[in-house]
Amino acid sequence: MIKNNVSDIIGKRKLSVAEVAKIAGVKYSTIQNLYKDKTKKIEFETMNKLCYALECSTQDLFPYIPD
Repeated sequence: MIKNNVSDIIGKRKLSVAEVAKIAGVKYSTIQNLYKDKTKKIEFETMNKLCYALECSTQDLFPYIPD
C-alpha cells in the first residue's frame, strides 16, 4: 500500500494548501485533493513540484507500506 503523507507534511511545515499551491505552481484544487486524500493518481511533474515546495522526497510524500 502507498500511504499519502501530503497533509502530514504540510501540517508539519505549518503551511496552508494555498501557500503550497503557490510555491509549487500547481492548481489549488490539485493540492487540496491531495491534502484530503481524494486523488487516485498523481503526475510526475506535479510530484516533482510538490517535492520542491515541501523540500522533501517522493518517499516522504508517498511511502510504501507492505500489506
